This record gives sequence, structure tokens and C-alpha cells, in this order.
Amino acid sequence: MRKTILITGASSGIGAGMAREFAAQGCDLALCARRLERLASLRDELTQAHGVKVSIRALDVNDYDSVFDVFEDFASEFGQIDRVIVNAGIGNGRRIGKGHFAINRATAETNFVAALAQCEAAVGIFRRQNAGHLVTISSMSARRGLPKHLTTYAASKAGLAHLSEGIRAELLDTPIKVTTVFPGYIRTELNEGAGKLPFEVSAEVGARALVKAINREPGNCSVPTWPWAVMGFLMQHLPLRLVSKLS
Repeated sequence: MRKTILITGASSGIGAGMAREFAAQGCDLALCARRLERLASLRDELTQAHGVKVSIRALDVNDYDSVFDVFEDFASEFGQIDRVIVNAGIGNGRRIGKGHFAINRATAETNFVAALAQCEAAVGIFRRQNAGHLVTISSMSARRGLPKHLTTYAASKAGLAHLSEGIRAELLDTPIKVTTVFPGYIRTELNEGAGKLPFEVSAEVGARALVKAINREPGNCSVPTWPWAVMGFLMQHLPLRLVSKLS
């Protein structure tokens, strides 16, 4: 069992949900996010309920130097980091060519460049330890290029998925494992303004499914498995016109 787990973007949504699930399994947690007050509340909740060690740090993942500093601080404090979950991200996006480059750039930078910094920091620690498990939270949107407000978001998550696969390819013959997770629609603060989403599940159900899948340490996985494993295959093989309508 991976005992010490670092989760970014852990102050709310599936990040906080995964923290609760791992704490219930007896894992110690290194949690970071921009909103320190929320992390403090979550830390108190988990330590009181499960008696695990929970350490928190404020972190904006777009401050790349701070990513490395915070990860190294956690590694020093715990002695070893067994798993890093690259979860921090944003869901903003606008139609391309409609004058919203700044919004789309922020989405691309947070979901890909900041994720790259997190992967660099995590794998550096794992190489030193000669052990560890890197987990990246991509999206079912990454399975295909998508129109409208999803275009940049889907592209950024596809970039993250390919980055993860490349890291996995390099580390195949080492004790370091890499998992790419493709979640379907999980109802969180990230999408609270959206209407009814296809096959959506609650944050609690989604977090439970994510942790179950992550603990298996596959190369990649769709979560929840049904129906998203099938939907992922269809998204990759259906004509683009049909995929565009589905989205």
C-alpha cells in the first residue's frame, strides 16, 4: 500500500474527495491548493476522523518554482512520498477566435504547463527514491478534439495524457509507476453551473471510484469504468461530426 500521498488541488471537488477516501484507508496526506483555509478545515476533519497525519501547504501550481519547493518540503517532512496525484486544474474555456485568448491561455497553462511542473517535481523525487507512483488526472474530453468551449480544455487534457504516457514509457523498467486517469462527468464545483451532464455521478461516488482505480495502478483507466470505457472507445473511432454532436 502507498502510505504517503501528495494531492494537488485538494481543497475541494475530487481532490478533497480523494483525500477523504485515502485517509479512511489509513494513508498520510500531503495536501496543497490555493485556498489554505479550506485545506486547514479538511486537515482537521481527517485527522479527527481517521488519526492520520495530514500536512498542508498553500500552492498556486502556476507558480512553477513554488511547485518544486512545496513538493520538496513535503518529501523532507515525510521522509518519502509514495504517490503524487496531479489533480489541480481548471475547466474554463471559450470558442476559438471569439476574442477570449486570455481565458483559453490560462486553461492551457494551468492544465498542461503547470501539470508538467508537477510531473517534473514528482518524478525527480521518485527517481531519488527509486520508487513511487505518479497519477495524472486527465479527462474523457482528452479522447478527441471537441468544439465550442471545450476545445482548449480537451486539448490541454490530451496534452497531459500524452505527457503521462511518455513518462510511463521512459520508466517502464523501473519501480516507478505512472497512471493516467480519464474521469467522466463528476459533479463538483468545477462544473456546478452546468446543466444535467451525461452519466454524471456525485463527487462522493466519483472520488470512491477514482481511488479504487488508482490503487490498482493501471497504465490508464476510465472512471467510472461503465460507461466511460465504452464511451472513450466510441469517441476515438466515431466520425468527428458525430463526436461534435455528442459533446
